[in-house]
Amino acid sequence: QVQLVESGGGLVQAGGSLRLSCAASRRTAAMGWFRQAPGKEREFVAAISWSGGRTYYEDSVKGRFTISRDNAKNTVYLQMNSLKPEDTAVYYCAMATILVPTPTPEQYDYWGQGLQVTVSS
Repeated sequence: QVQLVESGGGLVQAGGSLRLSCAASRRTAAMGWFRQAPGKEREFVAAISWSGGRTYYEDSVKGRFTISRDNAKNTVYLQMNSLKPEDTAVYYCAMATILVPTPTPEQYDYWGQGLQVTVSS
């Protein structure tokens, strides 16, 4: 079992920044961030390999979001810059069943509780 606890969400104006954190109860495999906006399906945002050496981003966040990890702290981060109102969603971190980054939610077996990110225009 792995517990994932997210923090860092909140309300920010368009163009602003937020950093999300996801603390795991033990060392994890590849990790990912997903989000779900009201009335929409959950979508992939970013993922990082177990070592941190490889990353993968959804096209709409490339150049604005950065995923990273600190394995000494069992923590994954999502730095979000140049935020837009369309980034408003509940954000979830998740641990994959594999070591390489993947956008496929079926390849993740542990999920955090989610946290709200709201970007005002």
